[in-house]
Amino acid sequence: MRAMQINGPASDERRPVSLETAAVAVPEAGPGQVLIRVHGCAVCHTEIDEIEGRTPPTHFPMTPGHQVVGEVVGEGPGCSQGLLGSRVGVAWIYSACESCQWCLSGRENLCPDFQATGRDAHGGYAEYMAIGEDFTFSLPEGLSDLDAAPLLCAGAVGYRALHLCDLENGEVLGLTGFGASGHLVLQMAKAMFPDSPVFVFARDAGEQDFSLKLGADWAGDTRETPPRPADAIIDTTPAWLPIVSALEALSPGGRLVINAIRKEAGDQHALRELDYDRHLWREKSIQSVANVTRNDVRGCLDLAAKGAIRATAEILPLEGANEALNRIRKGGLRGAFVLQLSG
Repeated sequence: MRAMQINGPASDERRPVSLETAAVAVPEAGPGQVLIRVHGCAVCHTEIDEIEGRTPPTHFPMTPGHQVVGEVVGEGPGCSQGLLGSRVGVAWIYSACESCQWCLSGRENLCPDFQATGRDAHGGYAEYMAIGEDFTFSLPEGLSDLDAAPLLCAGAVGYRALHLCDLENGEVLGLTGFGASGHLVLQMAKAMFPDSPVFVFARDAGEQDFSLKLGADWAGDTRETPPRPADAIIDTTPAWLPIVSALEALSPGGRLVINAIRKEAGDQHALRELDYDRHLWREKSIQSVANVTRNDVRGCLDLAAKGAIRATAEILPLEGANEALNRIRKGGLRGAFVLQLSG
């Protein structure tokens, strides 16, 4: 089968991101696993973090991709859910132990044995992949494969970040960066908190305009002062400067939720600007987002089934993965990229 793979670590952030095309064997479904014929896989900035070594694969070569949609075409021994022939999605959470304190409390995203799709096990930049049936997600009727793909990470992790904001209806929400996750979180916020203004901080004028078209109440540059302080801000960028700027834009008691698996080193000097009085005093708090739970994915898909959110996506063939990753790296996007394989 065709696949795009990471063949080794490459930590030079100045060079173009590159995956290698490969012909590899179709995987077999092991005990409790299903075999999925991949119809499409959305592209995520985390793939860049994998390639550049910030969250490296556990082995090489590795097939990345963790926003996967497809059809179950095979079942391994012990499968009991009757998924054969059904449409399913696969997210960043490939597996967890399901018996530790974190898993038993519904926080399998914190499980010490957490495995990530496309980093710890082969993912969806390929024509087929295998995964445990308990870690697949039924797709709502009426939601196409390619519309569903970005919801499985950009949407689901945004859904988690929004809940961690502890926002009340009417409070101001800020979003720093406006890529794949940001444009979905804006729609979620408008559906879940209809009286809450949403302010968008983005370095790119096109991203600002896109956010206003989707319903943002204000949009400006990363360092601009919004019309009023925000009660919560979600940072979806790979950079450090937006964190400093967001802390200054928070109201007393405000919450900054950082929705990024890793931060790049390029502008780490921005942290030298941190001033306790301006940025942290008066009970401001910082919260990180770690992975996603299965309930986050289900919650996001449920919102999509109700018509509350819709991904804006550009469709590319599998071989367009490098183009998509390098355009994400450059910034200035309008939504997400989805690689179409079949279906």
